[in-house]
Amino acid sequence: MANPIIDKANERFKHSHEALGREFSAIRAGRANASLLDRIEVDYYGAPTPLNQLASITVPEARVLLISPFDKSSIKEIERAINESDLGINPANDGSVIRLVIPALTEETRRELAKEVKKLGENAKVAIRNIRRDAMDDAKKQEKNKEITEDELKSLEKDIQKATDDAVKKIDSMTNEKEKELLTV
Repeated sequence: MANPIIDKANERFKHSHEALGREFSAIRAGRANASLLDRIEVDYYGAPTPLNQLASITVPEARVLLISPFDKSSIKEIERAINESDLGINPANDGSVIRLVIPALTEETRRELAKEVKKLGENAKVAIRNIRRDAMDDAKKQEKNKEITEDELKSLEKDIQKATDDAVKKIDSMTNEKEKELLTV
C-alpha cells in the first residue's frame, strides 16, 4: 500500500534531483554543451527572452557552440547578453552567427569546479534531509491524531528512511559522475 506521505516525499526528492541536474549542467567541463546557455536571457525588443528561444544552438565541434539567431537583427543583443553573463567566454560574431569557443580547463580550474560540484551535492543532500524531516513530522502528526497506530508509524518511518537513503545514493552517484567528467582530461 503506497502511503501519501512517502509519495509526497518521493516527488520532492525527484524535484531535488532535477534541480541538482540543472545546476550540474551549468558547470562547464571543457566541452561544449548547449545547456551552458540555458540561463542567459537576451533583451529582445524590451523583453527579457531566453536565448534558446531566439536562436538555434548547435555543437559543430567538441569545444565550439554555434549560435544562429532566427532574427539576424538580434545578434548584437545576443552578443551583449553573453558578454554580460557569468560564462567568461568571449563570443565571436561574424555578422550572421556567433561562435563560442570553450577554453580547455586547467588542472586548477578542474579541481575548483570539482569542489563546487561537491558543495552542490552536499546542499542537495541537506534538501533531502529536510524533506525526510518533514515526512517524519507528518507521520508523527498522523500517529498523534490517532490516524495510524504506533506500529504503523514505526513501519512508515522505516519506509521514509529507505526512500531517503535511495535519494541520497542517487545524489552521490550524480555528484561522482560529474566529478569524473570534470577531472577526466
